[in-house]
Amino acid sequence: MDNRGPHPTGATPPRPRIVFFGSGTFALTLLDALLADPATSPVAIVSTPDRPAGRDGTPTPTPVAARARAVGADLRQPGTLRDAAAVATLRDLAPDVAVVADYGRIVPETLLAVPRRGFLNVHPSLLPRHRGATPVPATIAAGDAESGVTIIAMDAGVDTGPIVATAHRPLDGTESAPELEEALARDGAVLLATTLGRWIDGTAAAVPQPGDGATVSRTLRREDGRLDPGEAAATLERRVRALRPWPGSFVEVPQGRLIVLDASVPDAARLGGGPHGAGATVTAAPSEVPGTIVADGDGIALVTADGLLRLRRVQLAGGRPITGAELRRGRPGIVGAAVRPAVRESGR
Repeated sequence: MDNRGPHPTGATPPRPRIVFFGSGTFALTLLDALLADPATSPVAIVSTPDRPAGRDGTPTPTPVAARARAVGADLRQPGTLRDAAAVATLRDLAPDVAVVADYGRIVPETLLAVPRRGFLNVHPSLLPRHRGATPVPATIAAGDAESGVTIIAMDAGVDTGPIVATAHRPLDGTESAPELEEALARDGAVLLATTLGRWIDGTAAAVPQPGDGATVSRTLRREDGRLDPGEAAATLERRVRALRPWPGSFVEVPQGRLIVLDASVPDAARLGGGPHGAGATVTAAPSEVPGTIVADGDGIALVTADGLLRLRRVQLAGGRPITGAELRRGRPGIVGAAVRPAVRESGR
């Protein structure tokens, strides 16, 4: 008898067969919530293979893979999802539904129809805004006034499937990427718990995404962390928060690479400048040209296109994190230093 079919009135419904696909810390929060409830504990967990890490290149599991091993779950780490073996493996698990979050690889169309109720993707943005690889940094960098989590029924596109459920989270303009990701992961776990059962039994509807307002975030590169003083101070302040911990934010000065760990805009509205934020009133730029490090109280600031970016916490390459005031005391020549422009390859 098919144990997923109708059951007698009053009988305990059979445990749904859930397969979880995930890798990073956002996914880990969702996985822990599923594991905490015997009714939703996955029958298998799929993560990306261990990767070399550290100076000795020790193979290191993803956070999700490490948790799966710790609890003795059925862990699968296929090198690719694009072959017949991956389809056969998933089919053998006879899943009711697959849940994907922060997996790090595209799920090919050949897999999408294998689970009885398809794949659900838990995405940390208000789709269709910020589809793609880095929605949390994109949300902060854009100055959005709110973020959220969207659960979609996956299709062949990248984050284009119909919307099953959404949770909204207002932003106050102080969030860094790790903080916002952690909050959205908690929101996502709650949203998944209230949605999963209804999706499996067919009572949750999926609504097509709006045709307008879509944006796409891409994978970040090291060079994305370079701060351009020709931009507005509020834009750079948001970028410092958005790019923690990777790739981080920095400028090049004669003393070396200066990593900017924390920054602020004096007397400015933090959410200014983004398409969904209020306009900011920044301090007037001093007489120095943009790209100059200047004194700011007992600390330092970077002259930008429209005012000052206060460098509250910094780190010279090879040094330790210190305040801007500590850097100024230890390296007084930093005041008056000019930021080196980015060197671009010819033809690019």
